[in-house]
Amino acid sequence: MLFGYKPSKVEVDSVMSSVRPRNSGLLFEKFLNLMSAKKAAQLYNETRQIFTAFDVQDRGFLTFEDFKKAFNSVSPKLSERIIVEAFREVDQDSDGCISFKEFESEMKYGQDEVSPVYFA
Repeated sequence: MLFGYKPSKVEVDSVMSSVRPRNSGLLFEKFLNLMSAKKAAQLYNETRQIFTAFDVQDRGFLTFEDFKKAFNSVSPKLSERIIVEAFREVDQDSDGCISFKEFESEMKYGQDEVSPVYFA
């Protein structure tokens, strides 16, 4: 595992083939950019999978009922008031539905304030 991401052999070979032969390695900045891009793609895919699991009727958005069922499955003792408050916060345009964009935005909250690379 490398900075929270486990690259495949193909990915490592691809990165290393982009290194000039006379260099003994990869510029640290380029390495950070590559790993940040991989981590961002991984986060997007995970967020999409979670959203899809909550969107059981495959409508492309979450209703309050979808949201409530998801919350109740992971934390059954949460009060309805807390779930309503969370729904209102995620539903940024107040249309009564949570789009993937709104869901992704909330899942990323605080991510930009942290260094894109971390040690696992």
